[in-house]
Amino acid sequence: MRIIFSLILLLGLGLAGSAAYMVMQRFTQYEAELTEQRRLNKPAIELTEVAVAAKNLLFSTQITADDVRMQKWPADAVPETAYTTIEALLGDADARPRVVLRRMVKDEVVLADKVSDFGRDAGILSRLPSGSRAFTLSVGMTTGVSSNLRPNDRVDIYWTGNNGRATITKLLLENIRLVAVDQITDEDAIGSRTAKTITVEIDPQLVALLTQAQQSGRLSLSFRGLGDATTTNVEEVNTQDVTGVVEVFVEPEAVVEVCYRTERKGIDFIKIQVACTEGE
Repeated sequence: MRIIFSLILLLGLGLAGSAAYMVMQRFTQYEAELTEQRRLNKPAIELTEVAVAAKNLLFSTQITADDVRMQKWPADAVPETAYTTIEALLGDADARPRVVLRRMVKDEVVLADKVSDFGRDAGILSRLPSGSRAFTLSVGMTTGVSSNLRPNDRVDIYWTGNNGRATITKLLLENIRLVAVDQITDEDAIGSRTAKTITVEIDPQLVALLTQAQQSGRLSLSFRGLGDATTTNVEEVNTQDVTGVVEVFVEPEAVVEVCYRTERKGIDFIKIQVACTEGE
């Protein structure tokens, strides 16, 4: 009996050891599968956070904490002017609110050029970067485009006038950004209208140039395509280039100076022509 009991005990221990080994093998397999699954689920790219619109935001709307949220975004694709923290966008507790300068839709990344500085409104001044000036041009008297102009469009400006010898047209300024049309800065409020004035963003040293251009000739506008920053280097064009007819320049005749001396005869005064070198 003792021999049988010993055999049964050894058999039980063997079975128990075998079962324990099989369980350990199964746990090891599960752990390996879990590690592999975690590896497969790991993002292939590095992510960061950017501020996005939590709802549709209309022009001139004051931005509050309820209007924005943080969103995961590929780190190597974050726009240069995006806000990577809520604090950078909203400021501290004492900061005056920003306002929307360009309409945004839900989940759109909030960029610096779509919102004003702290405490600024949505007027023209809020659209000007530091060091730039706003200059208003009349387009009612120009040829070229004057309809469907919108803020943030870019145009080339041409001048037509007389250079003292002939009537010419020349490229005056290239790739100039519009900040307002008829003093309106909201792109969505413009509609399809014929503009009477445009306000452009220019360097301070160009203000005098445009002032003289408006006074001395006629300005024309030419639309630029989206993202087109090429330089055209257009030479000036005169009437001969258009008609093929040589424009003859005639020197003005010299003005002959005539001098007179007044003499009194009785009650009458008469004028006598004299040489201009003659004394009084």
